[in-house]
Amino acid sequence: MGSWAGWRERGAGLLDRRAARAAAALSAGALPALAFPAPSLWWFAYVCLVPLLLLVRSAGSGRAAARDAWLGGTGYMIAVHHWLMPSLHVFIVVLAALLGLLWAPWGVLVGRLLRGPVTGWRAVAAVVLVPCGWLMIELVRSWEALGGPWGLLGASQWQVAPALRLASVGGVWLVSLLVVAVNTALTVLLVHSAARVAAAVSLLAAAVLVGAAWMWAPQPERAGTARVAVVQPGIVAGPDSVRRRFALGEELTRSLAGRDVDLVVWGESSVGVDPARRAGTADRLAALSRAVGADLLVNVDARQTDAAGRTGIFKRAVLVGPQGLTGDRYDKMRLVPFGEYVPARSALGWATSMGRAAGEDRLRGTAPVTMRVPGADGLRIGPLVCFESAFPDMSRRLVRDGAALLVAQSSTSSFQHSWAPEQHASLGALRAAESGRPMVHATLTGVSAVYGPRGEAVGPALGTDTSGTAVYGVPLARGTTLYVRLGDWPVYGALGALALFCTAEGVRAARTRRRTRPAACEGA
Repeated sequence: MGSWAGWRERGAGLLDRRAARAAAALSAGALPALAFPAPSLWWFAYVCLVPLLLLVRSAGSGRAAARDAWLGGTGYMIAVHHWLMPSLHVFIVVLAALLGLLWAPWGVLVGRLLRGPVTGWRAVAAVVLVPCGWLMIELVRSWEALGGPWGLLGASQWQVAPALRLASVGGVWLVSLLVVAVNTALTVLLVHSAARVAAAVSLLAAAVLVGAAWMWAPQPERAGTARVAVVQPGIVAGPDSVRRRFALGEELTRSLAGRDVDLVVWGESSVGVDPARRAGTADRLAALSRAVGADLLVNVDARQTDAAGRTGIFKRAVLVGPQGLTGDRYDKMRLVPFGEYVPARSALGWATSMGRAAGEDRLRGTAPVTMRVPGADGLRIGPLVCFESAFPDMSRRLVRDGAALLVAQSSTSSFQHSWAPEQHASLGALRAAESGRPMVHATLTGVSAVYGPRGEAVGPALGTDTSGTAVYGVPLARGTTLYVRLGDWPVYGALGALALFCTAEGVRAARTRRRTRPAACEGA
C-alpha cells in the first residue's frame, strides 16, 4: 500500500509540474501580443520572446522542446487573434492549436542551439538560425487559407522610424528577423556566460545593420500632394441599416463640397446593392461626385456579375466619376477564412452555427487592378479590400504596376471593442514604408488613418467612436524602394541558412554513425 501511495503521489506531482509548464508556455507565447496595438508597447517586442526561449531551452529533450514551443505558439495565435472569438467561439482554440504545431520544429531548433554549454560560434549560429526558423513559421501561416499574415512580429514596429526604414529594404520579414535576433541574443546573455561576448557582438551587428539601412537605403522622392477625403459613417445598427448607412455616407460626402479634394474614399461594404444594376444608386453616387468635384471610390458588398460572367457576392471597389461609373473596379482576391468563406464547407459547414462564419461563400477576384483618377491629374491608385492590406506582396505588386497611392477599404464593425481596429490600421504604415508609396486606410467603422511614403502618419486618425469625414494632404512620391525591387529576399536568405544548417547536421550525424560502427564491430 505504501508503494502504491508513493507512486500515486509522484504521478500527481508529475502531472502538476507538466500542467504548470504548459500554462507557463501558453502565457509566454501570448506575451508578444502586448507589442501590437492597442497596447502598442513596441519596445516590448525586443524582449517578449525571452521567457519562451528560456522555457524551451530548459526542456530535457527535443520532444519536450517541441511540446513547449507548440503550446507557446498556441498562446501566441490565441492572443493575436483574440478579436475573432465572437465569430469563431471555442473553434479559435482548435485552430490556434493546429497552427501552433508550426512552432514545434522551431522548438527543436531552439533546444538544439541553446541547450547545454554554448560556445561563441554556437551563440552566433543561434542568433542567425532561431530568427530564420521563426520567419519560416510566419511565412507558412501567412498563406491565406491558414489565416494570413496577421500578427507578424515585425509589424509591431509600425511606428518606429528605423524599423520602417529597414522594412523598405526587406519588408516586414527583415524587421521580424531583427526582433527575434535581439530576443535570442538577450537570452544568450542571460544564461550562457561563455558566449556573452558573441551575443554582445551580435547585438552590435544588429544595431549597425539598422544604422546602415537608415543612412544608405534609397528613399522615394517627394512628388506633389493629393487631397484625399475619407468618409467614415460609424456604427449604424438596427433595421434597414444598409439603406440608412448609405444615406449617412451621402450626407457626410456632401459636407466635403468646396474643400478642393481630389478623391473621396468610402469604407468596405459602404454600398449594399450593385450600382451597375441599380441605375438610381449609380446616379446618386455620380451626383455626389459632381457636388464635391472629385471621384468617389466606394465599396460594394452585394450579388454582382464579374467580367467572366460569374454571379455571386463580391467585395468590389468601384470608382465613380461625375458622369457615373467609370468602369474601373476591383474584386477582392484574398478572402477571410470563415469570415467570408468556409474552407471545405462540406466538412466544416457546421462552423456557421457556432458564430458569425459566412453563410455563403464570397467569390474571389482574379487579378489586381490599378485605377486612374481623371480629376486628380491622372493619379493612379491601387485598391485593396480589408484583410488584403496585411499581405506585403499585394501592395508591392500594385506599386510595380504603377500605383502612386495605395487605398485600403475596410470595416471592423464586428470587432469595434477589441484591439483589431488599431492593429489593422497600423498595417498601413508597414505597407507604405515597404513600397515607398502613401497609403490611405479608410474604414466604414473602426480606425481610418493615412500614412506617407516612409510610413509616417499623416494627420490625426479617425477613431472607432467617430462618424464623420477628414481631408488629408497626402504626400506623393516617385522612385522605388529596395523591397519593391528585390522582393522577399530575407525569406530566401532564411531558407538558405536553414538548409545549410540541416545539411551540416546531416553530415555530422553520418560521420558519428561511421565512427561508432567499427567500435561496435570490434566489441562484437
